[in-house]
Amino acid sequence: MIKTAGCLFIISAPSGAGKTSLVRALLQLDTHLSLSVSHTTRLPRSEEMDGKDYHFVDSDTFRKMLINGEFLESAEVYGNLYGTSQQWINEAIASGQDILLEIDCQGAKQVRQIFPQSTAIFILPPSIETLATRLKTRAQDNSEVIQKRLAAAREEVSHIGEFDYVIINSKLEEALSDLICIIKAERLSKDRQVVKYQSLITQLL
Repeated sequence: MIKTAGCLFIISAPSGAGKTSLVRALLQLDTHLSLSVSHTTRLPRSEEMDGKDYHFVDSDTFRKMLINGEFLESAEVYGNLYGTSQQWINEAIASGQDILLEIDCQGAKQVRQIFPQSTAIFILPPSIETLATRLKTRAQDNSEVIQKRLAAAREEVSHIGEFDYVIINSKLEEALSDLICIIKAERLSKDRQVVKYQSLITQLL
């Protein structure tokens, strides 16, 4: 069995679609999958930990990293800057590690230009009403910000054609099951299996 490069999975969704909950549940079940921790200038929320949820940095530090070309992708979202370390991604994939990127559509497009073999998954809420309710229930933003997020959701959804898979997150358990199926299918793809088990296939020919 030959060691193959790791898979790169991208998950995007409108804010409030339940992407973060899905990713957390997936990572608890799949120990072979690692989450890429982004850098951000956003202030941490009460439950977030530096180095686990994000690498929290100030604007000057972020911009220096950006100028030095350290980010695989970067974006400004609601006035905050986000970026993914290119060196970490390159090293992790080369070592055979499967990586999950939880980023927006803008970042996903940048990543796929460099890693066209990556698998992009888009998460949708079951309805616009459900999305609005979820945003209000989180109680993290005021009404003005919620309206901006709903408007941004329409922009995000307009990029759905750029993704390989779409999951409707109506019930977390069902959406998680769909996500697990996609991860397994990509790992078992013909191209990956032929390289991984080249010796076995040669013996059987």
